[in-house]
Amino acid sequence: MMDNQTDWYHFWQHFADTQSANPPPWWVTYERYKIPPFINLPPYDYSLVDLLENSFQQFHKRTAYISDNQTLTYKQLDLQSKIVATYLQSQGLTIGERVGVMLPNLLHYPVIACGIIRAGLTLVNINPTYTHRELVHQLADSSIKFLFLLDKLQNNIAKELDNLPSLQQVIICRDTDFQSHIYRQVISAVNIGFGVQLQQKIAWFGKRQIQRVDFSQLQKLSQTFIYQKPSCTLDDVVLVQYTGGTTGTAKGAMLSHGNIIANILQIDNLLMSAYDDDLDNDILLTALPLYHVFAFSICCMLLIYRGFCGLLVANPSHIQNIITAIKHHPPSFILGVNTLFHGLLKQRSFRSLDFSALKASIGGGMAILPKTAHTWQYVTGTPIVEGYGLSETAPIVTFNPLTIAHFTNKIGIPTPLTDVKIVDENQQKVAIGERGEIVVKGPQVMIGYQNLPEETKQVFTHDGYLTTGDIGIMDNYGFIKVVDRKKDMILVSGFSVYPNEIETVMCEHPDVLECVAIGVPSVERGEEPKIFVVSRNPHLTEQDLLDFGKQNLTGYKRPRHVAFLEDLPKSAVGKVLRTELRKREGLA
Repeated sequence: MMDNQTDWYHFWQHFADTQSANPPPWWVTYERYKIPPFINLPPYDYSLVDLLENSFQQFHKRTAYISDNQTLTYKQLDLQSKIVATYLQSQGLTIGERVGVMLPNLLHYPVIACGIIRAGLTLVNINPTYTHRELVHQLADSSIKFLFLLDKLQNNIAKELDNLPSLQQVIICRDTDFQSHIYRQVISAVNIGFGVQLQQKIAWFGKRQIQRVDFSQLQKLSQTFIYQKPSCTLDDVVLVQYTGGTTGTAKGAMLSHGNIIANILQIDNLLMSAYDDDLDNDILLTALPLYHVFAFSICCMLLIYRGFCGLLVANPSHIQNIITAIKHHPPSFILGVNTLFHGLLKQRSFRSLDFSALKASIGGGMAILPKTAHTWQYVTGTPIVEGYGLSETAPIVTFNPLTIAHFTNKIGIPTPLTDVKIVDENQQKVAIGERGEIVVKGPQVMIGYQNLPEETKQVFTHDGYLTTGDIGIMDNYGFIKVVDRKKDMILVSGFSVYPNEIETVMCEHPDVLECVAIGVPSVERGEEPKIFVVSRNPHLTEQDLLDFGKQNLTGYKRPRHVAFLEDLPKSAVGKVLRTELRKREGLA
């Protein structure tokens, strides 16, 4: 973590000098694909606020986002995000305070995210598909002051508001907000007084009288307040992204302006090495949820930096919606996880599309299956270019060159100004071709976990490398292949799922005596949770447990398979032997 301006410049300059003096193996690949090995970091007093405002000015005539038949220009994104920023400042929020966003991929999201950033506040992404019980920890731990929420999701959090002492206000967003005449044209002043509109706030949910405001009213509520550009630095926290981390319960990775800007520049190096000046008005398919760090960084922050257009898909589970969007607005880049690629390939209507505009297909979040990749290249004419990252790294750590001819089945090479080592259990670097844990150092690596200083210390090595929990092998050209996971995490459609969470929930079923969860292979999702259950009721059925999981866990976490056992395999000290269960499934 860089604590001041001197540390930021001196540390990364020294880091660059060290790599120059002793080039790592991936520099050979950099040279082959003309990838610059470094990025030019901005001054210490630069922030995402500056980056956004520069882009708004530069690209004001372009379309920033498309959602169904609605569009949002960069000029509108500028004006509307400034309204959000002004409103939040008018409510007395100060630099760094947390604001939650619980929305799918609607036009609201980029407007609100940019508004929060421009107000000098910290964005907290919240998965809108979470069930009631899954929201408890994140809402309490994040200490959000304001929450932007889709009206259809109100019931999901109604029971929790009384238990959130920090929460002051909920701002309700509706599908119809951007159909209003206010958002169909350049926003004009509205002659309604600030004081009058404040009276429209009403008590909402429970005893604490949480204030409720409509998103469509924010301009009226803040029109007498003058926006003040905040003085943010590269070290200020701008995003808290919840993740399973490398162990246990979800943790809030605190990402700074510098972390995200560095990762934008690192990804941009990859783009420029492949396309140089052939980047203008490109369309990015944005079917991955923007509350996921992969989509947030590329389909929101990088997109705005480059002046691209995001093709928003609010509900990617409806594959036909994606296909229709692609047909009407052929994208230059398709970002996805294996689940998405596989789902599209199953549709004849997708295979018949025109892919002549497609420059690259980028995979992340989970391992891309070779069969999916080979079929994708046959159908679209472009290979899937796989990358790797973590919420803790803003998120990209490694990538495959975009002009690579075929799917490599590897996660690629480290991004510029990033060092990746493969280490043994004693944190000593292993030889090329040997397996070990992947550890990372770079300007994109998080400041730490929110409220968890000890866990933050534990996740870093003695020499400042972030431990990933993934086991990998590096070859002579710097390409890395992930071969295993250090922990028992299950990776479902790019989302981290921890067995302990599933087990805790499923053991609350009155007929479950014991339960253990593991991940089993899935063509569609990469992995799916399977539970092994010892039941106290001989009449308990698989469907009973699947239904219970569906009620208490969000879609990607709930068990998809159930096996009943009389006893679970255990060690002499009573520890469940997951390895034995994996062997039973032919996985070990």
